[in-house]
Amino acid sequence: MMRSFTSLRALALLGAGMILAPQAASAQDNEADTSASEGEGNAILVTGSRIRRQSQADLASPLATLGSENISDIGAQNIGEITQTLTINSGAQNNPDAFTQGGTTGTSNINLRGLGVASTLILLNGKRQTLSAAPTNDGINFVDTSSLIPLIAVDRVEILKDGASSLYGSDAVAGVVNFITRENYEGFTVSGEYTTHTSEGDYSEYNLQALGGINIGDLNLLAAVSYVDRTALTTAERRLSEPADDTSSLGNPGSFFGVPGFPAGAPVIDPGCADAGGFPNVLSATPAGVPDVGFCGFDFGEFFNLVPDEERLTIFVSADLDISDSVRWSAEVGYADNEATRGNSPTFPFLQLGQAVVPDFNPNNPFGANVVFFGRAIGNGGEVSPATFESETFRISSTLEGDFDGLLQNGLWNISATYAENNFDSATEDTVTDRFACALRGFNASPAFNAATGLDCTAANPFLTANGASIPTDGTFFNPFSSALLGGAANSAALLDYITEFAVSDRGAELFVVEGFVSGELFELPSGPVGIAVGAQYREQQISADFDSISVGDGFAFLIGEQPFAGTQDVYAIFGEANVPLAEWADLQLALRFEDYGADGGDTLDPKFALLVRPTDTLSLRGSFSTSFRAPSTFQLQGQSTTLQQVSDPLNGGANAFVAVRAVGNAALTPETSDAFNFGFTYEPIFGLEISADYYNFEFDDAIVQTAPQSIVDADPDGPNVIRSPAGTIIQVNNSYVNAASVETSGIDFSIRYRIEADFGTITPSFEGNYVFDYDLQTAIDGPVINGAGNRNFTNFGSPTPELRFNAGLQFETGAHAFNIFGRFIDSYDDDQNGGANIESDFRVDAQYSIDVADFLELDNQVQLTAGVRNLFGVTAPSVATNGGFDSRVHDPRGTLVTVGLVAGF
Repeated sequence: MMRSFTSLRALALLGAGMILAPQAASAQDNEADTSASEGEGNAILVTGSRIRRQSQADLASPLATLGSENISDIGAQNIGEITQTLTINSGAQNNPDAFTQGGTTGTSNINLRGLGVASTLILLNGKRQTLSAAPTNDGINFVDTSSLIPLIAVDRVEILKDGASSLYGSDAVAGVVNFITRENYEGFTVSGEYTTHTSEGDYSEYNLQALGGINIGDLNLLAAVSYVDRTALTTAERRLSEPADDTSSLGNPGSFFGVPGFPAGAPVIDPGCADAGGFPNVLSATPAGVPDVGFCGFDFGEFFNLVPDEERLTIFVSADLDISDSVRWSAEVGYADNEATRGNSPTFPFLQLGQAVVPDFNPNNPFGANVVFFGRAIGNGGEVSPATFESETFRISSTLEGDFDGLLQNGLWNISATYAENNFDSATEDTVTDRFACALRGFNASPAFNAATGLDCTAANPFLTANGASIPTDGTFFNPFSSALLGGAANSAALLDYITEFAVSDRGAELFVVEGFVSGELFELPSGPVGIAVGAQYREQQISADFDSISVGDGFAFLIGEQPFAGTQDVYAIFGEANVPLAEWADLQLALRFEDYGADGGDTLDPKFALLVRPTDTLSLRGSFSTSFRAPSTFQLQGQSTTLQQVSDPLNGGANAFVAVRAVGNAALTPETSDAFNFGFTYEPIFGLEISADYYNFEFDDAIVQTAPQSIVDADPDGPNVIRSPAGTIIQVNNSYVNAASVETSGIDFSIRYRIEADFGTITPSFEGNYVFDYDLQTAIDGPVINGAGNRNFTNFGSPTPELRFNAGLQFETGAHAFNIFGRFIDSYDDDQNGGANIESDFRVDAQYSIDVADFLELDNQVQLTAGVRNLFGVTAPSVATNGGFDSRVHDPRGTLVTVGLVAGF
């Protein structure tokens, strides 16, 4: 699809990087030993600025840092688990939930402030990463953090918690998360971890990693690899839902319309429903010996996954070369391959009722008349249908930078190019509409062409022979009645295999970025030098998707189909930044960025003002204001997707239905804009004690969202965008992208950490959290304002938003021993899907012990053993009356996890 372009672009970039390095190397001076991020006086670049400064504390914006030791202390085995511990992360999609995240299994993302998974900019060593080619259920492409980097190579994670569009571009609306790798590493380290689930189920995980680095003169080479092998945790092993939450009205056995002797439009339950394992939902009882009116329910709750079966390989290689005293070159290459499998019900409901006619000549038909089948091809007695996902990501980046003095003092110039791509393939099994319809008619046992329905049961119908399938012989009938399960004419495995196919998608995303900037000290004020930075950036983002021929022809009975699309977005930007020392105790940061998105997105000019005040040595105050702009994405303008989502039907007593939601792009979308301000403080009254807090407020106008399917149903439950069966049940919701009127959120981040040095060891208690004051959503101009704080926000476009989250920790280190215990709290919140029912709070305790064996036994090489327990007391995710039984965007469905690990360094 994109691979020819990909290969040329990647080879060109790699070649440019290799040319730059040797040419500059001819002037190499071996006396220099300056890292890629350092300049004179060991000043550094930190996330949130392109002006070098002495430390992160000199930045006026709120910046949180997680070092590799912090990551180890919390027991995180992958980036997704780091994300889940962040109290400022709300509504990320890191669980394989077929009902709310059906197309992105095997990925993870970050959602700062609940403002959307595309509103947080993800960087690797300050450079961008491609979007995942697979969109979320609500049509948003995001950076897949699972495919970013082996965790063993991460030195620290810097999180900029206020708006940063004026510095980095439109993706940084809610903030920036920058993953920074180790520098100048020399040696070899291997680690292995094994995790087992001691609650229900056989879920386990192996995580093997290796890191190697070598210095060759002024060249440092680093390579890291990680391999994860994770077994599945299925809902059959650990079920969190009630049968009522996961029972579909379309089962097998099913029900039938048009049965003689019953009113028109009355569904008649298959008489063998209960005997074959179904759940009769009787709407109208009838005399003994007469079938009841109603539906034969099918409980699909045990066919899905809480954790997918998954294999992941991630590789990262980097080179850093000091070319001379003042010039440095670096390059990095990353690759990730992730394969994941999760379960679906044996087959999905057959929603194309116009093609579900069981003719009177079907030998299995007990009614003696044409009837319409309301059910699915395989239900009770069926096996799990696997859905497979493979994501392959490649990234290469090269940077050349140097120090200079001239117009600017202590100057830094930096030019870089980055190319990245993601190819995301998936396959989900569904019933082919025409194959099933022809099987009900015995293929050519009846007239080959049915003029009434347009059904062609010959080889002239491409759906019947797609993917090399052979049409069954004349007189091969599908038996949709319970007799197929109760000793009658059973459907053969060959026929069941024929009527289903895999809906296959092949999605691609590419990113190409070229950037350059110059920074340094422009002149001196009495209080210090005025620093400036100016630069320009060009980036190109491509998104495309291809699908199998049946999907393109809308030939599936439930998934319906998809249409291929491709689009490109080019962005040109220029930016500037200044740091002005107003006094020895006050610094002003100014930033301005102009971006041009062309005809589809327009242009924008976004400023940022930030002030840092240090009235005493122990207190610092900070505040910032910024604006941002985000143009509609290529997918939102031109794409199309069909996803499986749950809605509650107000015309059917609020019953839950699992339906197809088809969303199409909207070329009339306008860009979204936002304002953000933040102010806070850091106070260090005594040695080792740090207290900080930040108030934030983000306000969006014209926010681009996909209308919540539930909102469409509630607004007009019998309208043109809600497609219903003859029985009145919802089978499809048609959707699109709109500019919502506004989103406004505000809250406070807070943290306290006290490191106490004692004769017997070091004790570090900590407490950090987030409280949301407001999360107000308005879906239309002059429409009502929805209070989304403390709400699941299922019926609108918002993210689930518990008001309070906090982490409380206690760490103790003595000699070779380290003990860590953490408590993680998520507040209760209301469930708007179920009349405001309370979703209980969730508090879990993690504990970890590690011993430095090398120190304990006085060995020369590093050896560390770790044992830990997550969810020590086996807390179960709070119950939600929904498909799956829990809120997969907030809570972890797993029970107690026991982990043992070994790290060895040489």
